Formats: sequence, C-alpha cells, structure tokens
Amino acid sequence: MMKAVNTIRLQKGKADEILIRFEKPKAVHTFEGFVFMEVLKKENSLDYDELKICTTWEDQSFFEKWLNSRESTKSHSQSKEKSSVESPIISSSLTTFEVVYQHQPGSL
Repeated sequence: MMKAVNTIRLQKGKADEILIRFEKPKAVHTFEGFVFMEVLKKENSLDYDELKICTTWEDQSFFEKWLNSRESTKSHSQSKEKSSVESPIISSSLTTFEVVYQHQPGSL
C-alpha cells in the first residue's frame, strides 16, 4: 500500500473555506485501487492554517493512474474555478509514502 499526502498551507482563518470541498466523496473515491481518504486539519498553528489531504492506495501504480487521469485534472481545475479571485492558498506540496506497517485494533 501507499499513501499520498497533499499538504496545503492557507492564510490564517481560511481552512473552513477549503475543508467544505472535501465534505462529500468525489470521483477519487470510485477510482480503481483507492482505499480511503483522510482530511487532517492542523491544530495550534499561530501563523497559518494547514490541511493534509491523505489518500491511501493499494499501490503506487493506482495512484499514478489517478494522478494522470482526466478525473484528477477535472477535479483540480474545478477547485481553481470555484476559488475567489485571491486564493487563500499559501503553498501546496505532494509527498508519497510506502505504508510499511499498519496496525488495527485488537487483542494481543
């Protein structure tokens, strides 16, 4: 498995404007190899807001297919169209990780 993490830094107080975009499932949720998504909001940041959009995939090849797909391009271009004239986004970076271990609740 692999995890892709998109870290988005935003102007302070603007996180809720962006979070609403992730409230409901989108095309990525139906894409082959998609496992789940987590949207994380950083707490206690004084200077800016920060979100991490984390998607988990069966393997790197499925993520690459999504990233290069028409659905991905359409999804990201629609987000830009919906944004106001001045974007609250300060920066954005994408990082990928191999999921080496994953522990589920259970007894020893």
